[in-house]
Amino acid sequence: MSAPAAEAVRTAPRITGLSTRLITVPLRRHWGAEAPENHVIVTEINTDDGGAGHGFSWTPTIGPHAVKALLDHDIAPFITGLPANPETVWDALWKRLHEAGSGGLTTIAMAGVDLALWDLLAARAGTSVAGFLGQRQESAEVYGSGVNLHYTLEELVAQVQRWVAAGHQAVKIKVGKPDIREDAERVAAVRSVLGPDRKLMIDANQRWDLPTTLRALDALAGFGLEWLEEPIRADDLWAYRRLRKHSPVPIALGENLHTIYRFRDFIEAEAVDIIQPNIVRVGGVTPFRRIVELARTNSIKIMPHLLPELSGQLALTLAEPTLVEDVEEASFEQLGILAGPAPVRFSNSRVTLNDQPGLGFRFNDAG
Repeated sequence: MSAPAAEAVRTAPRITGLSTRLITVPLRRHWGAEAPENHVIVTEINTDDGGAGHGFSWTPTIGPHAVKALLDHDIAPFITGLPANPETVWDALWKRLHEAGSGGLTTIAMAGVDLALWDLLAARAGTSVAGFLGQRQESAEVYGSGVNLHYTLEELVAQVQRWVAAGHQAVKIKVGKPDIREDAERVAAVRSVLGPDRKLMIDANQRWDLPTTLRALDALAGFGLEWLEEPIRADDLWAYRRLRKHSPVPIALGENLHTIYRFRDFIEAEAVDIIQPNIVRVGGVTPFRRIVELARTNSIKIMPHLLPELSGQLALTLAEPTLVEDVEEASFEQLGILAGPAPVRFSNSRVTLNDQPGLGFRFNDAG
């Protein structure tokens, strides 16, 4: 952190209030019958010097009202009066909420506070959050991603063709059909569209057990896969340790790990090649940065999960280049919930900053 940034943290004003509102927005391309919409809990923190920081919590399906209730009834009274220092607040708040669970709904709710505090700090310093933390990359590569297991083969191929036409050099698709032979047919069709040089990743979304995963790898590894994502229930460290010993494909996971301790467990067990923290699910920028440093010290790659307009900003602060996930037509801007321009722009399969102060998220009044 730069000297001006460190000074801004030391002289932080005190929090006078936290307000929230829930936005539920239909997806333009639904993620299957169980996920037709996303939920954003918009947060605003006010301080005794008249400042305001803007953030959000997010969940695609489960718990938006529970997250909002945590923010309104348990978090807002606790943080009122604290200095608006994101790391100080985060540690105190995590200790306070731990009785309700170390991660999950608690850290999702905490993200709404943490993002707002980083937004406030950077805006006070007259810079973006990436600039405040120290921007290291001018741009980051974006990969095309789709929640597309329910697509017909023809719909899947058409989606991949759109990604190729848009210039993506890497794409990710879902696998996990009841019959592995159907997965093999779909992956083969996608590889045919991509050609031999573009990267192809597959994501099973915890649909398999260990024996099924090993059988799937026998059928799918030959298609030149960049990684296999979350094939087994994310809680099953033992199975992932066994899997990585035998997998010819790098193993990626992390969207359902919510604390630095769980990331540490998987890394120390040598159960993962690539970690994918979701910045909101882990609790915001503060824990995300700590998880990044843990990964760096263990030579583990970081690929942030979803939320491209947020992940894209943080990707630019990483020491090593990474890939930013962009699910087709699912960004906040494309869903029409932003009141102003997005904080990043996507062009030629790259993401760059729009140079707005803070995090740059202002949400419209839809709800």
